[in-house]
Amino acid sequence: MRVLVALGGNAMTSSDGDASPESQRRAIAQAAVHLADIIDDGHELVVAHGNGPQVGNIMRKNELAVAELPPVSLDWCGAQTQGTIGFTIVSRIEKELNSRGIAKSVVALITRTVVDPDDPAFTDPVKPIGSYQPRNYAAAMEELGQTWKDFGSRGWRRVVASPRPVRILETPTIEFLADSGVVVVAAGGGGIPVIPDEKGFNGVSAVIDKDLSAAQLARSVKADRLIIATDVPCAVAGFGTPEARDITKVTNAQLRELKDTGTFASGSMGPKVDAVLNFVDDGGPMGVIAALGNLPEAVAGSSGTVVTPVDDDVTGAARDSTLAEHA
Repeated sequence: MRVLVALGGNAMTSSDGDASPESQRRAIAQAAVHLADIIDDGHELVVAHGNGPQVGNIMRKNELAVAELPPVSLDWCGAQTQGTIGFTIVSRIEKELNSRGIAKSVVALITRTVVDPDDPAFTDPVKPIGSYQPRNYAAAMEELGQTWKDFGSRGWRRVVASPRPVRILETPTIEFLADSGVVVVAAGGGGIPVIPDEKGFNGVSAVIDKDLSAAQLARSVKADRLIIATDVPCAVAGFGTPEARDITKVTNAQLRELKDTGTFASGSMGPKVDAVLNFVDDGGPMGVIAALGNLPEAVAGSSGTVVTPVDDDVTGAARDSTLAEHA
């Protein structure tokens, strides 16, 4: 079975949000244990990952050093995080596999994602990146052409365009490597956003949601499972309210019905739900939103929010009861 696991950028920092190199190494080492479990169970593995905290760090370094060094563009920042995070994930998975006596090649691939230059996101930047700053700092950055948004008591934060992924250019190479038994780390941070011109592609200043890109990649490489690994056991309807209910096994139609009622926040669980829906709607056998520590169970469909295109074992009265609980 071919499994694509999407790791969040926050899964590669400490629980208190510390994104120091040592904290990232420790967090990735922990993630590698769970990823190796999938390989140990005999499955093929492709890993995608986020880069939110890491890109934020690079952007902040750009700002602090602007008097001495020219800042690099957002597409370059994404490429840098792909290299650093990919190198670290590869190293830790290799170590974990070696400790189990498993001989596998592991590679990280710099990955570009094509976006539509006419995507409305370019005229309405809403994706927050970087750290919170006071109003006077945001005003100074706005004079340099950046867009900042007031987040109330937490301060101001830069917002950038987040266009939808159209296709991932390195898909044929990723699929070839996976077919050859290689563990592939790809589409880091959703992929480096590029737009086409008459001769090829150019980077563009934007960020792409890594879960949506993971769904795109999972479909393209014919994955049997898309696992969105997060820090909660499953998606929840009515999160933060007395009526909160776990969403476990549902069909794509049932989950879409919940989504259309506004159950999921656009900036947190919403993109994860969109990703598994996109995957299953396009013929994927199963998409799962699950805790990182439950990856083998998620692959088996016994943990997390398990989304399938047919009822499977979510049938009859049990299915109707599940949906009613979450309505």
